[in-house]
Amino acid sequence: MIKIKIKTGDQIKVISGDHKGSEGKVVKIFRSKNSAIVEGVNMVKKHNKPSSQNPKGGITEKEAPMNISNLSLLTSKGETTRIGYKNIDGKKSRIALKSDEII
Repeated sequence: MIKIKIKTGDQIKVISGDHKGSEGKVVKIFRSKNSAIVEGVNMVKKHNKPSSQNPKGGITEKEAPMNISNLSLLTSKGETTRIGYKNIDGKKSRIALKSDEII
């Protein structure tokens, strides 16, 4: 299993694939599948059968998971960066390797 350095709530940019260049916030991470759901990116149409909650059924749009390798963290200035770790005051903190700022 690969160590996932991106966390829920991080602002990211898609660096490869069909949605390259789009940005969004990480909603959920699936560690076992090595993927994440990003808000407003990789939208798919889902056909729903009629049920008691949704009597008409129909088509809804929702986000589909993307592989973590296609995502890169954004710094506060909006540039992509890799993530490193440093001990600051006895605590392990995530830092942006490009700008050395604490995330």
